[in-house]
Amino acid sequence: MRRLVTHDTHTGAGFRSRTTLDESPESARTVRLAIARAKEGDREALRYLYVRYANNVYGYVRSIVRDDHDAEDITQHVFAKLMTVIVKYDDRGVPFSGWLLRLSRNVALDHLRGRRQTPTEEVRIESPGDDWSNDRTRSLHDALATLPEDQRNVVVMRHLVGLSPAEIAVRMGRSESSIHGLHHRGRRALQRELGRLDSAPSTSVAGRLTHAC
Repeated sequence: MRRLVTHDTHTGAGFRSRTTLDESPESARTVRLAIARAKEGDREALRYLYVRYANNVYGYVRSIVRDDHDAEDITQHVFAKLMTVIVKYDDRGVPFSGWLLRLSRNVALDHLRGRRQTPTEEVRIESPGDDWSNDRTRSLHDALATLPEDQRNVVVMRHLVGLSPAEIAVRMGRSESSIHGLHHRGRRALQRELGRLDSAPSTSVAGRLTHAC
């Protein structure tokens, strides 16, 4: 699969609000292949989907939460969640982009509901019997939320999306050495928090945190 790298130099995670997509037949075939591989745990495929759709997700959730910082945080959470729920996507006339935006809407509404503690209309895509997986995902999200923003962005992009330190440095507009430092501190803090939450990294997505950057 062709490896795609973005070259944004914005602050934070470097998202840009985007409302258009390449919907050509060739692009659609590449997306279908990436989805199939991502379902099998291919991190390069997940990387492709992240690079392709992150700005669209950011633009969409930004229109819901009306806050740049919250939109960046929610976008990272969407792609962390995508790792565990992409197996549920079934192409039966529903474009992946639409399914992903519905997932993004759910995460954004969860964020607003948690912050404002008010009833919010919500469309769920989870299926019964997913309690264990959902608990693991919530534990990871809760642990990530305790990290400083820069550390959280680096950990998500490195371990959940699979970007290299050099790619993260370009995306965040920082030096590669600073990315290594943020990764090291963020990884250790996340391991401690997951341990506190009784979610051992070795049995979850966060198990990859034992690897060096």
